[in-house]
Amino acid sequence: MNLEVKAIYDRLQDEISKLPLNEFLLSPEEEQSLRSQKIEGLIQKHINLVPPQIQKRLRDELDFWGPLQEPMADESISEIIVNGPQSIWLERQGKLERHTDFFFSDLSFRNCMDRLCHEARTHLTVENPFSEGRFREFRVTLIGTELTGSDMHLSLRRHPKNPWTFERLQQHQWCSPQMLPLFQKIITERKNFLVIGPTGSGKTSVLNSFLGLLPAQERVVVIEDTSEIALPNQASMKLLTRDDPQGILSSIDQTQLLKRSLRLRPDRLVMGEVRGAEAKDFLMALATGHAGSFGTLHAQNAAQALIRLEMLIQMGAAQWGLSAIRRLIQLSLDYVIVAGRNSNGQRELQGIYRLCSLEDHGFLLEAVTEKDF
Repeated sequence: MNLEVKAIYDRLQDEISKLPLNEFLLSPEEEQSLRSQKIEGLIQKHINLVPPQIQKRLRDELDFWGPLQEPMADESISEIIVNGPQSIWLERQGKLERHTDFFFSDLSFRNCMDRLCHEARTHLTVENPFSEGRFREFRVTLIGTELTGSDMHLSLRRHPKNPWTFERLQQHQWCSPQMLPLFQKIITERKNFLVIGPTGSGKTSVLNSFLGLLPAQERVVVIEDTSEIALPNQASMKLLTRDDPQGILSSIDQTQLLKRSLRLRPDRLVMGEVRGAEAKDFLMALATGHAGSFGTLHAQNAAQALIRLEMLIQMGAAQWGLSAIRRLIQLSLDYVIVAGRNSNGQRELQGIYRLCSLEDHGFLLEAVTEKDF
């Protein structure tokens, strides 16, 4: 069907390109209005002769999101990746599959990207050829042609409309039912922890699930780059970083937000992702009274997470020695929870580790099993 619709689209674009310009010496506004009317007449002439399904696909290409329209509505698709007009990939249950549809022309592809940037309130320039934003329930990542060497690249990562809970995760076989009491115990005893894992392992889903275990009267301050975490109650609040590619407004990073958050009477602090020098201030806050706080960190396993955490703390405290950094981690962190994917691409809990002690060679980690609680 797509090739049939593309043929109609090509004929339509050819006729549109032949429309006379300034035929009646009208003002620019009047000329544009008349041209729009003529284009709409051409569209109606072509689509009235074809079945409704083809009419809809043609309208999608002209006025909406083209081949992205149906994947955007399909909640079983967790990510949409666009490598160009002819190369669209969909992630479903952790596996990529090539979309059978495509953009019919470079023009309709560019028009779609322009409309998406407008709605996401983001913009690509030669000086800043990459951007991130939020579009409906998606996290948007755009990379311009200056960096790709070909077409603009787009990633749309879907945020679930309903926050995840451990019950839902368990139904998806993320963990065994016997592990659920441990998660509640970690929250009740106000332990500090990090949820770690590679990209797409479900760290944010686990974070949202932990937030669902919090008492209703506790105030949480969430710090994020992009709004992905659902607040657990009306007493809680969220702080978002700001990055202005145009350089008109000053940038505000997570370190600045973290310092402000300590004056906002938080019962717990939640970091959407620890990724830079803010690691030092975050762990300092955990070690000096904000027990029960947590966040996420990109790493493959628990040992790697602690090494990466050491490096991030050093970014915020270059004068500190390794022994001081490790001592801070020992004082402030209780657990590391590892999320990942199995060989079938399904998300799963890959381990819970307790920081037992700090030895001369590094940290001693103990795997927590169902028998330990």
